[in-house]
Amino acid sequence: MSLSVSHITIKKVTADTVADTDDVLATEEPLEIRINYGKADARIQKSLSVTMRTPGADTELAVGFLFTEGIIKQYSDVKGAFTVPDNIVQVVLKEDVELDLGKLERHFYTTSSCGVCGKSSISAIQTVCNVEAGGDELLIPSTLIYQLPDMLRQQQAVFDSTGGLHASALFDAAGSLILLREDVGRHNALDKLIGAALQAGMVPMDNHVLLLSGRASFELIQKAAMAGIRIVAAVGAPSSLAAQTAAEFGMTLIGFLRGERFNIYTGNQRIAV
Repeated sequence: MSLSVSHITIKKVTADTVADTDDVLATEEPLEIRINYGKADARIQKSLSVTMRTPGADTELAVGFLFTEGIIKQYSDVKGAFTVPDNIVQVVLKEDVELDLGKLERHFYTTSSCGVCGKSSISAIQTVCNVEAGGDELLIPSTLIYQLPDMLRQQQAVFDSTGGLHASALFDAAGSLILLREDVGRHNALDKLIGAALQAGMVPMDNHVLLLSGRASFELIQKAAMAGIRIVAAVGAPSSLAAQTAAEFGMTLIGFLRGERFNIYTGNQRIAV
């Protein structure tokens, strides 16, 4: 049985019948992310975060999280990443990687989705964003944008069986699906995708389109900005702070992508309509 799903017996109730049947649910379990850092003769281990996630691609999730939170600047900062018992991922950083944990803790606060002032949140991202994208010549036809949700759904095996997962998908400028990750947490799905891209040497992803299966929150736009993504399309609505952040970083933000329609909130110059 896949770790991503759990099988249970339920009672299915209709207007006429009550019957026992089998059902499939998306698995949700805690994951603790720890880092090991410091000089060779004085290594320090620190627990950074506990997140509720769907098991699978746990090291990608941890590496992606460290990158999108500005803790590591590139994958070469990582000496190794591995899982240990009790739902823990340990990321070992190289000896020459220096961390400002005081700044790190402040950054976690300002980038959480807890209603912190928009200006301070965006400034926090700008201070840790290390990605330098290349020339900006990306131009995507609207006819290609229309097709992205269908292409995503064709690949969402776990969603089809449970209906309970968010997805982040990366497409190239020709519309080919490059990466797909799913999770019960939309932020985890994106961290998994960015972690995979980082390990594959694909960051910055400035010539790709990111598709989100749900709404576009500030946190997701923050993570996309950290990875150098220039076009984010969401099936659902963006938040006001998400649109503000996208505009600040010169990103194209699309929302309500359903059928042959969508809204462009920022960066309309990259969409040929």
